[in-house]
Amino acid sequence: MNFPDHLLYTKDHEWIKVEGNEATIGITDFAQSELGDIVYVDIETEGESLDAEAVFGTVEAVKTVSDLFMPVAGKVLAVNKNLVTNPAAVNKDPYGEGWMIRIQLANVADTANLVSASDYRKMTGVSA
Repeated sequence: MNFPDHLLYTKDHEWIKVEGNEATIGITDFAQSELGDIVYVDIETEGESLDAEAVFGTVEAVKTVSDLFMPVAGKVLAVNKNLVTNPAAVNKDPYGEGWMIRIQLANVADTANLVSASDYRKMTGVSA
């Protein structure tokens, strides 16, 4: 299972890649494997400012629907439109083509509440 070291993670299984005052967010390799085959991604929050832990969308797998949570507060700048026609990209490449949203961070310091790849690995019980 892949947990890139350059990303930060949440207890809700989202990852975030911070680049200055903007960030890209998606779900982790662990989350997509637990959900199974993803058949639909519903994100309708583009342009909205959301608080940390607010729901920014949902992901539907064959057996379940799961909410997607904001790792930090911010404004949703872009949604990965490719996921409308290719939701399986989340399963195939969760850290690349399967990204979900880009945000403008409300406060970069909020990322201090997130966990490193090694801490996320411990939290999920997945060995290196």
